[in-house]
Amino acid sequence: MDEKNRVVTRAIYNVLGIDKEGHKDLLGMYVSKSEGANFWLNVLTDLQNRGVKDIMIACIDGLKGFPDAIKSVFPDTAVQLCVIHQIRNSMKYVGSKYQKEFMKDLKPVYGAVTKEAGEMALDKLEEKWGERYPIVIKSWRDNWDRLSEFFQYSEPIRKLIYTTNTVEGYHRQIRKVTKNKGVFPNDTALTKLVYLAYRNVRKKWTMPIPNWGIISQQLAIKFGDRYSLL
Repeated sequence: MDEKNRVVTRAIYNVLGIDKEGHKDLLGMYVSKSEGANFWLNVLTDLQNRGVKDIMIACIDGLKGFPDAIKSVFPDTAVQLCVIHQIRNSMKYVGSKYQKEFMKDLKPVYGAVTKEAGEMALDKLEEKWGERYPIVIKSWRDNWDRLSEFFQYSEPIRKLIYTTNTVEGYHRQIRKVTKNKGVFPNDTALTKLVYLAYRNVRKKWTMPIPNWGIISQQLAIKFGDRYSLL
């Protein structure tokens, strides 16, 4: 509720990170009335001021203004748009009778072995579906550079960064707590409850992510001086 005791909607944004030991952790939690380039710039600046020196790869779900904000604060960061979100957004505009066939033709685009093969598959997708669904194809074209970032990495790293499922899984656990509360007297009350829920979730984050030994070695080779194993 706001200062006039009116019920208002708030969004709470969580930034998860993976440290050099392969453990997940919450880097930041932000409550906002709306999102945009300025909001995300404040988020990234806050992370930097609190000690985040470098972000090698950022996986995001296409939030407006977020990629530009990342590049302005951490210019060397590779930005990967969530492929799953792109697929979901695309299917909203595909007729139900064509969805199965469209998905079959779309899979070679994001499931290709190389970026070049993915681009060839995208060309074929446009040849077949471009006239019927031009907006969908344009979205893949416009976002391709950031959707295809993961192609330059090995399979273990690809699985780690091509989707924001890790963040979504965390959000599902947080929603189990917030949905039972309903209305909060103020933003501070919301933040406190979410933080307490995070502390309970974090107790399960005791092990490194799968294949971290292999992933960390490959990251060290890929990013050189920006990532040292020892």
